[in-house]
Amino acid sequence: MRPSHRRRHGAVVTLAAALAALGTGQTLGAAAATAAPHFPAATSAAPHSPAPASTVATAQDQAARAIAGSLSDSAWRDRVRTAALASDQVPVTTLAHGALKTALASADHRIAVAKGLDGQVGPLLRLRLGDDSMRPALTAGRTPWVAAASSDDDTSTVTAYDSHGRAHTLDARTAPAHPVYVVDIDGSKALAAGLKVLGAELQRRGVASAVPVPTTAQSTRKAAGQAASAAAGFWTTRITAVELSDDEEPWVKGDAEIYTLVTGFGQDGKVRVDPVDMPYLDNDGTVYRPNQILVNWSNYKYNLADAVMMEEDGSTNYRDLAKAIATVLLTIADQGTYIPLVNAVLDAIPNDWWTDDPDYVDSWYTLARSDNGTRNGARGNGWMTVEPYFVQEF
Repeated sequence: MRPSHRRRHGAVVTLAAALAALGTGQTLGAAAATAAPHFPAATSAAPHSPAPASTVATAQDQAARAIAGSLSDSAWRDRVRTAALASDQVPVTTLAHGALKTALASADHRIAVAKGLDGQVGPLLRLRLGDDSMRPALTAGRTPWVAAASSDDDTSTVTAYDSHGRAHTLDARTAPAHPVYVVDIDGSKALAAGLKVLGAELQRRGVASAVPVPTTAQSTRKAAGQAASAAAGFWTTRITAVELSDDEEPWVKGDAEIYTLVTGFGQDGKVRVDPVDMPYLDNDGTVYRPNQILVNWSNYKYNLADAVMMEEDGSTNYRDLAKAIATVLLTIADQGTYIPLVNAVLDAIPNDWWTDDPDYVDSWYTLARSDNGTRNGARGNGWMTVEPYFVQEF
């Protein structure tokens, strides 16, 4: 199982002065000023319904019930066991057949639509063994129970279903001895598709946005070359190392995926948001050295930009997210000086989303093109080592 890494947002009330590291009167390049704690606005965007979290959770639960019932078939049970022991990401919809395949395909479609992906992303559901400690029992032939993944760090119990349709209440913090399959979403696949939707929807609503930034400098050069001027290349900020804090997680919790929204004022003086996918951030407490380009400075008017790191836990509707962000950011006009946009992005997310997804991980104010060294996040939940990097034209 790829360990999940959801950071607690603490209902945002723990974001003290560090989160508002810059006052509203700051001028270009001015030093940070201590400010009062920041809270998301009470009603910052138009209501959105139905709630994607509940839709996704219901679809996953129904899929778990269907898979549990299907395990009464010994041949199918053996097939799933072989796949689960060989891989921590079993594409269960593709593997299934007959009525089960139909049921899972329907759940996949509802999940994709709830996430604003219009059902065109393909199968998202996958199956994995809940914990490595269950492998001996599964190998010995015990019929597993099946549970839907939870995106809630604070859950204390988990409901798993057996092949007779009976529900079993399990401790979320201690993996049971009985083997349990967990049904969740392919977060990498969903996030990659979702960031494309987010960028396109932001553009449609009048907020400039580039396609998600590729991981390597070589692929970034190819993708961003069209945005460069006629000069010999363009300056970027590259991440040479990054680490996020470690948190205890429920064993049943689904995978999470990290992405960053880089914000600032574009060359036209209007606010822009550039999504950056960070698929390598698999584990908390691990230092990664991706050499990933975070900011393409040819897109920005000022020598400063902000970064808001978020986490996709399965229920984010990317069209709703784009609408919420655009609604707030489009009210911010260029005053001829850099204005920090972290708080505006956080305020744009409707309050009920903070109870589940998307999760706020950390933020970095006033990233400058000249930054060279380690920058701690405002929330104290992670750090990045960055350096200026010049992308040269061929």
